[in-house]
Amino acid sequence: MGARHGNDVIEKLKTQPIELWHRGQRVADVTAEPGLSGGVRSLAELYDLQWRAPEAMLFASPDTGNLVGRSFMVPRTLDELQSVGTMMLRWARHTFGMMGRTPDYLNRALAAFAGSADFLGQLDPRFADNARRCHAHARENDLCLTHTLINPQSNRNAGPARQADPFLAARVKAETDAGLVIQGARMLATLPISDEIMVFPSTLLKATEEDAPYAFGFAISNATPGLKFLCRETVDYGRSVYDHPLGSRFEELDAVVIFDEVFVPWERVFLYRDVAACNQAYAATGAVAHMSHQVVCKNIAKTEFILGLVSLMISAIGIEGFQHIHEKTAEIWCTLEAMKAFKRAAEVDAAPNAYGVMTPAWDPLDAARNMYPRLYPRLVEIVQQVGASGLVSMPTLADVRGPLKDDIAHYYQAARAEARDRIPLFRLAWDTAVSAFGSRQVLYERFYFGDPVRMAGALFHGHDRQPYMDMVREFLQRGIASAAEAEEGSGQ
Repeated sequence: MGARHGNDVIEKLKTQPIELWHRGQRVADVTAEPGLSGGVRSLAELYDLQWRAPEAMLFASPDTGNLVGRSFMVPRTLDELQSVGTMMLRWARHTFGMMGRTPDYLNRALAAFAGSADFLGQLDPRFADNARRCHAHARENDLCLTHTLINPQSNRNAGPARQADPFLAARVKAETDAGLVIQGARMLATLPISDEIMVFPSTLLKATEEDAPYAFGFAISNATPGLKFLCRETVDYGRSVYDHPLGSRFEELDAVVIFDEVFVPWERVFLYRDVAACNQAYAATGAVAHMSHQVVCKNIAKTEFILGLVSLMISAIGIEGFQHIHEKTAEIWCTLEAMKAFKRAAEVDAAPNAYGVMTPAWDPLDAARNMYPRLYPRLVEIVQQVGASGLVSMPTLADVRGPLKDDIAHYYQAARAEARDRIPLFRLAWDTAVSAFGSRQVLYERFYFGDPVRMAGALFHGHDRQPYMDMVREFLQRGIASAAEAEEGSGQ
């Protein structure tokens, strides 16, 4: 089939009977459901976008020669890796980074697992073949995936096996000659309006026998019997793009995934019962680096948007003369340049991993993924500070077209913008920094890769600081030696 168009994506979602629940009802058609359809349309636009620039967004399949999505590429050279980065940045800019789980995120994971499948093959030769086959299937059919890897928030003081019910967290209920039966729940599947789901452990399993039934990795169709997606309430309230310019377009949803005796064929399993391998899989295959490569592209697009938005607000209301405005704008700009530098460093310093896959340098990506959860809430705070009361006083489209339209045109003008231009701009700022959509974005970024404190701990233990310690220690030793020489000289 090769790369899809937007209509193909919509048609697949219409005909694929996903069990997706929202506001107490099973959704019959996600492409027409209020609160969901806007996100579906934006997802479809991404697939059309790849055909508007096929030389940058697509490449020839190594198996069929068909044009397929570049985000499925297993890069072997630096040029190939950089071309993937260019493609992902174009997709991210289309949504201003507001759809954080666009298909390229998990496409990069699939490509990494396939390219480094020999790691999985050490556990069972079938697992390597499964990873390669699943990647090829997704690539040739241009599938969109969601994923889940976190256990439900029940008793955080106990592991999954020590909960009130050992099947609160998804675990293997039965093992057969044909495959596994999974029972329980997982969080947090973002973009459930997709074709398949990757189910992997969160790297927090303990190396004990009781954790082994929770140690697995697989990919299955979202239409698999017994698989249910229970979605949070949408932040797309069905309003116009004028009133809710972001929420009406870029709602990707989040869902708890319930496995009600879901059957997973062995052909779809990548990992099983090996806790150590499950905890190592993301790093050993390079998947976390390739996924973080996509994330830093998202960060760049999101920060570019904030910089442009704030700059337009400053110009519209004529506040460019204030020094605190200069400081705030510089803060956004520095964040943008930092993210761009992280991306460039990760690409330029890339190297083949143990399996020959050209893998982005990890250190700059690890820095980016630790910094942005702290930086993005500050960027939103700047939008709030610049917009101030203007963010909560903007009329709706119904007001602009209603009986008071002349008053609105008069009283909502700005220093350099008529009301008809200022109101949409400030409604966009409101949807970025104040609305339910904007609030979800802040929460989402805060915990994008998990608990920021735990991530900092992993960074602390995972990066070698010895060379810097040696540098300072050597400087101290030189000082001590110099002082001793001086003392000895004065004694003579």
